[in-house]
Amino acid sequence: MTNKEWPLWEVFIRSKQGLSHKHFGSLRASDEKMAIENARDVYTRRSEGISIWVVESSNIVASDPSKADSLYDPSNSKVYRHPTFYDVPDGIEHM
Repeated sequence: MTNKEWPLWEVFIRSKQGLSHKHFGSLRASDEKMAIENARDVYTRRSEGISIWVVESSNIVASDPSKADSLYDPSNSKVYRHPTFYDVPDGIEHM
């Protein structure tokens, strides 16, 4: 930490009604214990969360949105993933 700031943490919370964690925001904390406690205080004030994940932002690796075409291009050539050539039986409305 060259700029003498605490590290930035990304906060993911699973709601009581949900099955997956969703990104809620970011915060600064000195360590993971403080990050969880701060995330609880900031993002779950009404006890809506059942689980909290915190990840130090510097540990997240993301793809470059400007290179999305080349990243997803290989999957476009796999036509078997697209059900466009299957015959749907008569009477099936929602598939």
